[in-house]
Amino acid sequence: MRHHLFNTEKIKYVGSKKNHVDCILCAIRDHDDAVEVLEVYRTELFIVTVNLYPFNPGHLMIFPQRHIMNLEDMTEEEALHMHGLTVKTLQYLNEEFKPSGFNVGYNLGQWSGASISHIHQHIVPRFPNEIGFLDVLADTRVMVIDPNDVMKRMRNRFHGSGGE
Repeated sequence: MRHHLFNTEKIKYVGSKKNHVDCILCAIRDHDDAVEVLEVYRTELFIVTVNLYPFNPGHLMIFPQRHIMNLEDMTEEEALHMHGLTVKTLQYLNEEFKPSGFNVGYNLGQWSGASISHIHQHIVPRFPNEIGFLDVLADTRVMVIDPNDVMKRMRNRFHGSGGE
């Protein structure tokens, strides 16, 4: 018999009580009251935000302000801008959380786990011994840092360093 511990807040996202907006990332961009905005940093082309349901402390997403559904629809200017923003984000996450490594990537297509059609890149800090007994026994991740705290800390990094 398998037991599970559940994140009761995530059920709002996956269940019937999730926000009814056309695109959650566009709603974040527009500061829509229907969604929780954990924005860290904004440029003329991109937004850096904390993932509301993070895999690890410091799990951020970078997405274009323009609603783009496919990576190949990104302009060369957007691609270069995103790369620079990714490098800066990795630097600030290293300074703030001192992880041992990162997973950086996209979920492209329905069967990849992509639940949002607006293209976005995940940056997930990785730490030694991050798998605990709840991960193994209950397939449950315990988060030790509130996403709102991550947002404040990372905002300080982006804005305290002069930004872009």
